[in-house]
Amino acid sequence: MADNGADYSAGIAYVEGAFVPVGEAKVSLLDWGFLRSDANQDTVSVWRGQFFRLEDHLDRFLRNIAKLRMTSPLPRDGIRDVLFECVRRTGFREAYVQFLMTRGRPPIGSRDPRLAENKFFAFCIPYVWIATPEQQERGLHLTVSPYRRVPPESVDPTVKHYHWLDFEMSLFDALDQGADTTVLLDLQGNVSEGPGFNIFLLRGGRLVTPTGSVLDGMTRATVFELCGETNLAVEEADIPAAELASADEVFLSSTAGGIIPIRRVDEHDVGDGTPGPVTRRLRELYWQKREGGWHGTPATYQDDD
Repeated sequence: MADNGADYSAGIAYVEGAFVPVGEAKVSLLDWGFLRSDANQDTVSVWRGQFFRLEDHLDRFLRNIAKLRMTSPLPRDGIRDVLFECVRRTGFREAYVQFLMTRGRPPIGSRDPRLAENKFFAFCIPYVWIATPEQQERGLHLTVSPYRRVPPESVDPTVKHYHWLDFEMSLFDALDQGADTTVLLDLQGNVSEGPGFNIFLLRGGRLVTPTGSVLDGMTRATVFELCGETNLAVEEADIPAAELASADEVFLSSTAGGIIPIRRVDEHDVGDGTPGPVTRRLRELYWQKREGGWHGTPATYQDDD
């Protein structure tokens, strides 16, 4: 879609106070967000023209930049306005909207992070899926990585940072083995999380999801709500790696796809090797409720002007 001569058909970005086509967005080479992964992000999805859990995402973003001792150049309402404007200019009814803060940089020659001018950015692209529709229907093949997740004693896992080398190297291994994705363990050998998702398993009629070294995911929280509505028991607990392959069902939760079933862990089928009934029910309910506007905040579009 063109807007004032700009083509936003591939997406849009907000950089240094201006909106630009996403392919033209740039961050300074000297920004510590690039040089040191010193940044925080949050990603909110838009579906059928509605932001999902927008205020919850804003709460988490502001909470996390405070943890990192960053100060946003925009107030909460200003951040919200940028996100709305990104969607309005692209016209995307299904979108993936990421907003982020970088440390910026202190004066050249200084290593004092207190002197850095923090930077706010955002971008909006068409909705991103971590699995194709065909993969979602048959379920994903998951590997348990030999790499260990960055421990919470080193980096707070509830901050949505860009420390992804453990994920990236694990993905190389999984894809080389013909699998679809991977999950990492913590230093104690318990299941942690994967690249862009939390994980759940069903055992004995009860859902369990890892505790400790994991992100407090929005879709993860949504699964807890859905379980409450369907009287399905769910808890956070340590999960030894061996329990994944022996689980009755396994699924992922992610902003980029919702609830996605796992059919295989390493060389073992999960259940009968097809998405299980609990996973299917929760997945259907998730999308049904989203279609109905659950936790939704209507975006605005140029047609509304």
